[in-house]
Amino acid sequence: MDSFPFELVSPEKLLISEDVQHVVVPGVEGEFGVLAHHAPFMSTLRPGIVQVYKTEGGAPERLFVRGGFADVNPKGLTILADEAIPMSELDAGKLEAAIASAESAASAFEDGPLKIKAQSEVDQLKALRATL
Repeated sequence: MDSFPFELVSPEKLLISEDVQHVVVPGVEGEFGVLAHHAPFMSTLRPGIVQVYKTEGGAPERLFVRGGFADVNPKGLTILADEAIPMSELDAGKLEAAIASAESAASAFEDGPLKIKAQSEVDQLKALRATL
C-alpha cells in the first residue's frame, strides 16, 4: 500500500508529521478514510477520534480532536485541530473534573450565545469521555 504525507497540527504544537498508510477522520458529515492518491477536498471536523495507521495492518495511533479542518490535496492530508490530545495522555480524573467545571459554568448563563458556547464545551468533553 502506498504511503502519503500526513500532518496533524494543534495551536500548541505539531503532533504528527510523517508518511502514513491510512487515516480515519471524524468529519461533521461522518467519518472518512484517507489513503494515498485520495481525491482533493476539505472537511470540517467534529469532536472525535483520528485514527492514524502508520504501517499496513498495524494498530492505529489514536488522538482525540475537538474540531478543526481537514485538507486532502495532492500533497497529502493536513488536519488543523482546534485541540488534539493523544489518547495515551488522557487522565480520566482530570476529564471528570473538567466536565463538572464546564457544566457549572454552563448553568450560570441565561439563554444566548454564551450559554450555547458553554454547553458546546460540555458536549465536547462528554464526547471525549465516551471514547475512553
